[in-house]
Amino acid sequence: MRLFGVVALLMSMASSLVAQENRIDTVRPDAPELASFGDYDIGVRTLEFVDPDRIDILNTDRGGENAIYDRSLTVEIWYPAELAAGQEPGGEYQAITRNPAITATLAGTAVRDAQPSIADARYPLVIISHGYPGNRFLISHLGENLASKGYVVASIDHTDSTYDDQQAFQSTLYNRPLDQRFVLDTLDNLSNDSGSFLNGLLDAETTGVVGYSMGGYGLVNNLGGGYSDEIVGSLMAPPNELLNQHATGNPDYRSNLDPRIKVGFAIAPWGMASGFWRSEDLAGIDVPTFYLAGDNDTVAGYETGVRAIYEGAVNSDRYLLTYKNAGHNAGAPYPVPVELLNAEDTTGASHYTDPVWDNTRMNNIMDHFATVYFDHYLKQIEGRESYLDVIPDGADAVYSVTRGQQNDDHTYWKGFGPNTAIGLKLERLQPGE
Repeated sequence: MRLFGVVALLMSMASSLVAQENRIDTVRPDAPELASFGDYDIGVRTLEFVDPDRIDILNTDRGGENAIYDRSLTVEIWYPAELAAGQEPGGEYQAITRNPAITATLAGTAVRDAQPSIADARYPLVIISHGYPGNRFLISHLGENLASKGYVVASIDHTDSTYDDQQAFQSTLYNRPLDQRFVLDTLDNLSNDSGSFLNGLLDAETTGVVGYSMGGYGLVNNLGGGYSDEIVGSLMAPPNELLNQHATGNPDYRSNLDPRIKVGFAIAPWGMASGFWRSEDLAGIDVPTFYLAGDNDTVAGYETGVRAIYEGAVNSDRYLLTYKNAGHNAGAPYPVPVELLNAEDTTGASHYTDPVWDNTRMNNIMDHFATVYFDHYLKQIEGRESYLDVIPDGADAVYSVTRGQQNDDHTYWKGFGPNTAIGLKLERLQPGE
C-alpha cells in the first residue's frame, strides 16, 4: 500500500506538471513593486521586415567578393491596446524552444491584433535583442510588462541566430548591431505611415534597447563601444575584415550610430572576455546604460566580462545589478517550458534555468528595474531614480517598518519587501569614474 501511495503521488505530480501553463506574466508575491503590470491592456502583432542589400556573411568567402542578399527579420510587437467590448485579456504564443523539435505554448496577457490605444501616444520604443541562439519570445515577459506601462516593445528574431535556423557565429557577429538599427529605422518609418497600425503610436526619438548575451554584444556597439581593431582580422571574425564596419578604428563608425537610442539595458553582454573591446573602445560609450549579470556567468564572464564593460565605460552614467551566484541566464529567459520537462529528451532545459535562482523571481526583479530605468530616462517620471539610490549590497540594507511606517533606521531597497533584496547588488558609476 505504501508503494502504491508513492506511485500515485508521483503520477499526480506528473499530471499536475502536464496541466501547468507556461505563463510569462506571473508576478510572485515577493516581487519588487514595479514588477507588477501597469494600467494598459496589451495588444500583440507579428511583423516581417526585409533589409535589402545586406552583406551575406554565410555565402561570402575569405578573399572573395562580398555576397549580397535581402535579410528577413520577424519581429513581435507589444503595445498599449483598447480591447473591444467583451474582449478579455489573454492569449498564447507558439514558441520554438532550445530543442527545436519541441514547440512550447506560452500563455500571457496580450491580445492578438487588438486595437492600439492612441489616447496617450506617442509611446517610447523599446527594442529587445535575444542571445545566440534564442528567439523573439525568450524575453516576452518584459515585452508584455513594459507594454502594460505605456511602451511599444519590439522583439527581434535574429536570422541565423534563432533556435531553428542557427548558423555560423560570424553572421551573428556582423549582423547584430545592424539588425537593431534597421528595426529601429523601420519602426520609425511605420510610425509615420498612415497605412500601418503603428501610425502615430510610437516615438522612435525616445528609444531604449534591451540586449541579452549576443544582443548585449550588439547593443554595446550601438551605444558607442566600437569593436577592437585587433579583433577585426581574427579567425573568429567575419571574412574580409567586414567587422571593421563596427570597429573603433573605422572613421565612419561613430557617424553610423543612431542618436535615437537614448538608453541601453545590457543583460550579460558577451564579448569582453573574448577580446572584442579594449578600454579605449569602451570609453566611446556615452549613453546611460543599465548592466545586469550573474557573478557566476561562465559564458560572458563576470569580472573579465560584464563587470569589465561596466567599469570600462568611463564616459557614461551606468548601473550594474548583480545576481549573486547566478549564471548566464540571470534575469532574461522565461521559465523552462513544461513541454521540455515532459519530453523524453530534455536537451535544452538548462537554457531556461539557473542552479541557484528561480527564473520567475529573476524575471520579476529584471522587469522591476527595466521599468524603473526606462521610466526615468525615456519618460522622465519623477521619483523613479529613488529606486536606484540604494545600499549597494542588499544584504547590508536594514528593513525597519512598524505598522506600515518606515522607522529612522530603515535603509531597505525601495519597492522591495523584507529579505527580498538579499542576493542582489546594485552599483553605480558616473561619467569620469
